[in-house]
Amino acid sequence: MKQTTLTYKLVMAATGLFLCFFLVIHLLGNLQLLLPASEAREQFNWYSHLLSGNILINIISYVLYLSLIGHAIYALIITNKNAAASGQKYVYDKRSEVSSWNSRNMGILGTIILIFLVIHFKDYWYVYKFGYLPLDAKGNKDLYAIVNQSFQQGWYIIIYELSFIALGFHLLHGFFSASRTLGLYHPKYSKWVRVFGWMYSLAITLGFMLIPIYIYFNLNAL
Repeated sequence: MKQTTLTYKLVMAATGLFLCFFLVIHLLGNLQLLLPASEAREQFNWYSHLLSGNILINIISYVLYLSLIGHAIYALIITNKNAAASGQKYVYDKRSEVSSWNSRNMGILGTIILIFLVIHFKDYWYVYKFGYLPLDAKGNKDLYAIVNQSFQQGWYIIIYELSFIALGFHLLHGFFSASRTLGLYHPKYSKWVRVFGWMYSLAITLGFMLIPIYIYFNLNAL
């Protein structure tokens, strides 16, 4: 039983770390949206075309999809096993005194992120792959126009921002949990693991949150 649970946690850690790496690459690509409009359109559409047309990147994309699905499924399995192992409910539960808020609410955070991913894939990935998009001056699909259009809607930005706040808390707990599972959280350098975890989580969260706000105010200032 313990060995099975450890295997599940190792899968969670491995898929989670791969997704962390992907978020860095994804953010770097999306930061091109902060360039001046004409340059941003050309660069971002070229970047989108590269991601969809390269065989190696397509293979990595399938690994990404499997990692997302596997991460979600194993999260549910571990949650159910932990709930079953908890047994009876105690009259006085002191977990809130020894655990962080995000660690106690990973289910809620994960659900928010999952709903966001469904919306995100529908609005961008599905439209890019199967929808009709005009072409830019270089002959690439103009995904830049779709992104700008979506980030002109206040309600969409609110959903986007809240989702990345949830992701930030999720990353913070997940990073520390994965480091413990993989045996990296040693007392000698636990401080540096925590510092790196905080820096990574803040950089990813704030980086993604900046983009829609910048686009919204930049477009409405014109």
